[in-house]
Amino acid sequence: MILTVLQARMGSRRLPGKAMATLQGEPMIIRQLERLRSARCPTKIIVATSTDPSDDALAGFVVSRGYTVHRGAGADILDRIARCAEAISSVSHVVRVKGDAPFVDPGIVDEAVRLALASGAAYTSNHVQRTYPAGLEVEVITANALRFAAAEARDPTARVSPTAAIRDNPARFSQAHLKARRDWSHLDWRVKTAADLAFARSIYNALHPVDPGFGMTDVLDLVESHQDLARFAA
Repeated sequence: MILTVLQARMGSRRLPGKAMATLQGEPMIIRQLERLRSARCPTKIIVATSTDPSDDALAGFVVSRGYTVHRGAGADILDRIARCAEAISSVSHVVRVKGDAPFVDPGIVDEAVRLALASGAAYTSNHVQRTYPAGLEVEVITANALRFAAAEARDPTARVSPTAAIRDNPARFSQAHLKARRDWSHLDWRVKTAADLAFARSIYNALHPVDPGFGMTDVLDLVESHQDLARFAA
């Protein structure tokens, strides 16, 4: 089984509550889940959030919409993701997606999963050798690699970056890298600030009513043809 884990929390220093900020009438977390459900390769999705009271409303809302939620220690994202895989039998790979990525592209998710399966790599991503816009990161980690990394004693601060121990150790964990046909790594489509959210809303307002499944190339075309949007995209 291929499990997708979407990390999401309400706490954010620059943009509190962004997971519930609306994009075309639905919270960003729901828009991300809709897009991830369109991917063909993953078979189940879990939203991973914390046990902090500030995330109670988020967890309750996601469950009310029919999705599965796992809650763990707020400061230990690595453990939270590893436990998501442990909670479900027969998980071979975990797809990790971050909660600030409203443009996550299901086609890229599928490409990453197919590469992971074909290569047999413990860690597959478009994160290490960046060519995609920030906000389209996909990481595919074998359940075994995730389990080993989570079991080892490490610097507590490093656990906030849950895949660092895996991706920074290619001698131990074999890797495969997904690359775009061009280098768009200078673009940043993550939602971290109010300006980022305004950009995301502009894109959704333009593309979602026509095609809810719009992808990376649609965003690129729109930004290229509207310079008023382009200045917010990088």
